Amino acid sequence: MRGPMFTGIITDVGTVRSAEQRGDLRLTIATGFDTATIDLGASIACSGVCLTVVDKGDGWFAVDVSGETRSRTASDLWREGAKLNLERSLRLGDELGGHIVTGHVDAVGEVVDAQADGDSVRLRVALPGEAGVMVAAKGSIALDGVSLTVNEVREADHGATNFTVNIIPHTARETTLGAISTGRQLNVEIDVLARYIQRMIGARSQ
Repeated sequence: MRGPMFTGIITDVGTVRSAEQRGDLRLTIATGFDTATIDLGASIACSGVCLTVVDKGDGWFAVDVSGETRSRTASDLWREGAKLNLERSLRLGDELGGHIVTGHVDAVGEVVDAQADGDSVRLRVALPGEAGVMVAAKGSIALDGVSLTVNEVREADHGATNFTVNIIPHTARETTLGAISTGRQLNVEIDVLARYIQRMIGARSQ
C-alpha cells in the first residue's frame, strides 16, 4: 500500500489557532505532540484527513488545506477554534491498534440521532450515495479519523444508508466525538479492504 497509513487511534486533540486564506487555507494547529520529533513534510491525519506539515514550532504545526480537500470534507473543521482529532502516520514496527486508515475521506456523513446506550452513546449516521454500499455490520469505519465498529446498517430514503456505531466513554474522552450532536457532519472513511473489494466487483461487471 502506497503513501502514509494510520490506525484510527487518536493520540491528541488539537485546536486550530488560526485559519489564513493564502493560495490554499493555512491552518496553524496547537498540539500536545512533541513537535521536535515531527519533520517538515510529515503526514498527520487531522480528523481523518491526511495533511502535510509545512511549518512548526513549540506546541504547534501548520498545514495547507486545498480547495479540493475542503469541498470533500466536513466544512466546520477548517476554522479558528475547531477541535481536530490528530494521529501521526505509522512507522515501521508500530502496533496496529485500530484498522488500516489512509486519511482519504470517502464521503461526508451526518449524525441523525445520538442516544445513550448504557455508558456509551449510540450514533446513527446517514451516508449519502454509493459509499453506503461498502459499509457492513461488524466492519470497520473511521469517523473524523476515529476507528470504530459498525453495529448495524439500514437503507434510508433517497439512496442514503444509515449505520450505527457506539462511542464508548474512553473514545468520548479522548476524541472530539464526545461532543457529538445531531446534525453534525463527519468525515467518513470506509474500510480500505471493502473499498478494494467494491472496486474489483465493479471491474468484473464491466
